[in-house]
Amino acid sequence: MKYLIGIVGLIVVLGIAWIASNDRKKVKVKPIIIMIVLQFILGFILLNTSAGNWLIGGIADGFGNLLSYAAEGVNFVFGGIVNTGQMSFFLSVLLPIVFISALIGILQHWRILPFIIKYIGLALSKINGMGKLESYNAVASAILGQSEVFISVKKELGLLPKHRLYTLCASAMSTVSMSIVGSYMVLLKPEYVVTALVLNLFGGFIIASIVNPYEVTEQEDILEVKEEAKQSFFEVLGEYIMDGFKVAITVAAMLIGFVAIIAMINAIFSGIFGLSFQDLLGYVFAPFAFLVGVPWNEAVHAGSIMATKMVSNEFVAMTDLAKGNFNFSGRTTAIVSVFLVSFANFSSIGIIAGAVKSLNDKQGIVVARFGLKLLFGATLVSFLTATIVGLIY
Repeated sequence: MKYLIGIVGLIVVLGIAWIASNDRKKVKVKPIIIMIVLQFILGFILLNTSAGNWLIGGIADGFGNLLSYAAEGVNFVFGGIVNTGQMSFFLSVLLPIVFISALIGILQHWRILPFIIKYIGLALSKINGMGKLESYNAVASAILGQSEVFISVKKELGLLPKHRLYTLCASAMSTVSMSIVGSYMVLLKPEYVVTALVLNLFGGFIIASIVNPYEVTEQEDILEVKEEAKQSFFEVLGEYIMDGFKVAITVAAMLIGFVAIIAMINAIFSGIFGLSFQDLLGYVFAPFAFLVGVPWNEAVHAGSIMATKMVSNEFVAMTDLAKGNFNFSGRTTAIVSVFLVSFANFSSIGIIAGAVKSLNDKQGIVVARFGLKLLFGATLVSFLTATIVGLIY
């Protein structure tokens, strides 16, 4: 039965994307089928094989070590603030971003990351039927972050038509940056985080190919990555450390605001309707949760967490899931977890539009205008990833 529901869910997700398509006649079916098959294969390997378990175990151990190193720096500055046996979300989950960001800066300075991003992007462009720039941007977004990635393609931004700009922004919203992955692994199982990262990469191409299909000519298919001004090692290190700290502070501020607002709205709804706002969202999202593979008896609570992620951000939703108050089955936990691993929420519209606007004012206005469609596409990517996991778990 779960396979029948999952297949129906897959058809519904792709069908919704097709209904919203800018030009259905231009949709390339072959690359989409190839990428969906790749999602199933890679998802199965990562979740259901010893090789996948070994790979994810190695990645988890690697991030675990990095988080322990980050803890040394955090404890040196903030040691003794938290009571024994207690955990501070800001200190344990957010501040390690500073250290991970510093490592990314070092790998950037040594030209290791640009090499990896460029050639993985070129390989993906052979599979997805899209341009080199779109493929590069998707990989770069998953490593550098949804706002920082646009700096590396600054030269092309002003030249891009609306449809290509949409694909670049959709990739940025569908993926997550490496600097924040370690923080996710504190709240979710590493296998779900890694699986979601891989599936979202292809899912972004699939949904963009349906919602926003177009042809890239040979003349247009040029990839020219902006070379940053030459800086010394310690200049780069200091810059990325401060960038990581800004991200941690920004996320903390967003969490304070969103958690407080949701608590207030929940209280208002409970007082008036006898039902919290999150519970109401759960009922709205329950059919979608059911279609991606969540059993109906868990669909309302799962839908509530999914909706919370969209209206606030993924950290708020992950924290709700990590509390373990819902007693979800393993399969439901896997489905909801992979759904949460992306930047598909309302606040990301402003972040991406602001990042583009800071580099090119005209294009920033264009991005703001298709912001809701951007969120729509990125949310479909999350549902697609959740459906794939529901079928293979």
